[in-house]
Amino acid sequence: MELTQAMSAAGPSQGARAPSGGSEDTTVPSVGAQVDRFVHDRLPPKAQWPELRYELPETRLPEQLNLVEQLLDRAGERGWADRPLLRSPRVTFSYAQTRERVDRIAQLLTEDLGLVPGNRVLLRGGNSIGMALAWLAVVKAGGIAIATMPLLRAGELGDIIAKAQPALAICDAQLLDELEQAQAAHPVLRRILRFNAPGDPQDLGALCAAKSGQFSACPTAADDIALLAFTSGTTGKPKAAVHTHRDVLAACEAWPRHVLQAEPSDIVIGSPPLAFTFGLGGLLLFPMRAGASVCFPDIAYTPEAMVRLINEVGATICYTAPTFYRQMAPFAKALGLPTLRRCVSAGEGLPDATRQLWKEATGIEMTDGIGATEMFHIFISSAGDQVRRGAIGKVVPGYQAKVVDEEGRELPRGSVGRLAVIGPTGCKYLQDERQTQYVRDGWNYPGDAFIEDADGYFFYQARADDMIITAGYNVGGPEVEDALLKHPAVAECAVIGKPDETRGMIVKAFCVLKPGQTGDAAMVRTLQDHVKATIAPFKYPREIAFVASLPRTETGKLQRFKLRT
Repeated sequence: MELTQAMSAAGPSQGARAPSGGSEDTTVPSVGAQVDRFVHDRLPPKAQWPELRYELPETRLPEQLNLVEQLLDRAGERGWADRPLLRSPRVTFSYAQTRERVDRIAQLLTEDLGLVPGNRVLLRGGNSIGMALAWLAVVKAGGIAIATMPLLRAGELGDIIAKAQPALAICDAQLLDELEQAQAAHPVLRRILRFNAPGDPQDLGALCAAKSGQFSACPTAADDIALLAFTSGTTGKPKAAVHTHRDVLAACEAWPRHVLQAEPSDIVIGSPPLAFTFGLGGLLLFPMRAGASVCFPDIAYTPEAMVRLINEVGATICYTAPTFYRQMAPFAKALGLPTLRRCVSAGEGLPDATRQLWKEATGIEMTDGIGATEMFHIFISSAGDQVRRGAIGKVVPGYQAKVVDEEGRELPRGSVGRLAVIGPTGCKYLQDERQTQYVRDGWNYPGDAFIEDADGYFFYQARADDMIITAGYNVGGPEVEDALLKHPAVAECAVIGKPDETRGMIVKAFCVLKPGQTGDAAMVRTLQDHVKATIAPFKYPREIAFVASLPRTETGKLQRFKLRT
């Protein structure tokens, strides 16, 4: 079956940015292997691209490289061939065993299904060894991986198919229904392979069983495309962020090398989906860069289940969102977590109340971080004794960040303004007019309001469009949320600005109460008085609504835009 779609102007990629001259922005020719130019032809105009700076020597990469070849095939050269890489409660695969299985899938894709470099392949599944193997095989074969959240419905999958035009999908057998409905409405998706279907002769593993397991990585250019990452929807309609092989490997040499500092002996665990770049980096690519291993569960995570699995496998690094850490804390305190040494929080603002609750329960200082799908991963973070209470951290080596006004002028330290970031990764949307909103004068604007202090620590205030200006005062929603979370009756909360004729905006809170608590007028007054006593009184929520749950994405991010509507 021929999978090639939109094969326009097949040929070498031109105009790649040189990685060898620090922040130099020259152009050099590179030979692109992706003959299907669909994504390349739908990149923004070069004038709208971010400036990419390779100031760290380790981010200056060769012009020809395949990221899976670098991370997986060369593991043997580093002495890691027999080390474990992919773990589950049922099986463990070493780096060598993982490579053999990845190569078999790549053989099937190219030899039997006619996958051409540059073809898009949609991946659908939760975190599992099967999902990881499929992702690595697609990228090694020169395809463009489009990992999707497992809870997406047919309509949402249809939007992705319509935009990315994949001809092939690889789907967990338990998640076929919605994808098949999307396929019926979008026949450009011509074939769906399934995995995690033991005993089924059409299971991906069964189809690959006769393959030799010998496959040479597609000789991609560094600036060939590795993946499309669809944003998780915190601000409305998702966008597709484009990342090259160079982008991903440069990200592997920034935050994980200089802040996380994983070791080959580490066992990594966590909840963010592989379809989310936070999860893809943390739970697959970054462990591979370090020679470490990652454990995927065979059950849905609950806070108690994650604590127990960490202890069962001896996990040393954990990734999840602040809300989940807060829910895990009582189980961690009761059961202990003796092997855990690093706890990474990202995806949404980390309230100091949650940081202190976790530290009291485990003795571990959480590693906070802020990143973006558009930048691939974390660009501000601090760990261990570099943590400063209330701050996310300092700029990750390899990046620069500043707080600016609406015109892009840097503000004095201590001022609230928009965050602007530049480094070895940056935003390139697939055919999206919002590119010019994210990238200005070469800098990336993730959409967050920050304060930078005199020592270079960055303090998160809010999403830039979540900053509440009430009667002339600036109020950051996360600060009010942190105060509310310190009250023993509050399980979760979210704060937004509500339009008001008198004050311009008022602070409004949505609270999920703990069992046994009553959401009545008396509770409203109690919480308002608590906030007034905790932070500046003008920041208290003038309205409080009690809800059973808060709207979140699959990655755990709060969807404030839903609360505003």
